Amino acid sequence: GYLYYNTDRCDFNSSDLKDIEFIRSLYFNKEELVRFSSSLGKFVGYTEFGIKNAERWNKDPSYLAQMNAQKETYCKHNIDNA
Repeated sequence: GYLYYNTDRCDFNSSDLKDIEFIRSLYFNKEELVRFSSSLGKFVGYTEFGIKNAERWNKDPSYLAQMNAQKETYCKHNIDNA
């Protein structure tokens, strides 16, 4: 079978929101295809398929804004759990 999944994580350097990085990685059969990093503010592709999707998503300002907002909505909510 085939397995497609994504992971969301927060890298905490401190409890200050500016020192936190939100990362969403998309995988297919354990190979990372593409990653969003709030530190970069964009997607980066690691495969041909991932690069094509990263280019498309990076051209969509509303989608990038939605992904950047995850740092506050997802990571800030979990600061006390870090």
